[in-house]
Amino acid sequence: MDVAAVTALFSDLTQVELTTWVERGWVIPDAAGSGLEFREIDLARVRLIHDLRHGMDVGEDVMPLVLSLLDQIYELRSQLKSLLHAVELQPHDVQLAILATMERDPT
Repeated sequence: MDVAAVTALFSDLTQVELTTWVERGWVIPDAAGSGLEFREIDLARVRLIHDLRHGMDVGEDVMPLVLSLLDQIYELRSQLKSLLHAVELQPHDVQLAILATMERDPT
């Protein structure tokens, strides 16, 4: 999707505002010729930023911090899923040992 198509999805999002988000690095769409091409992941990011800015009134000055913290949470979730998958691939006795260790030391 291009800038015009993305802004058409929102009644209160202008092309100037969306372009500003891109310039600030809040959204990083693909460059397509002389324009921008937004993928599904970019649209999800635009929806998030739109909700934060328009729905929750998060200020532009704190938006980089908020987005950074959210990115860290998403990365942590991904790492935990990978860890869970690795543990699931272990023999049952190893899984039990890991569980017992976690129950003894919750930190």
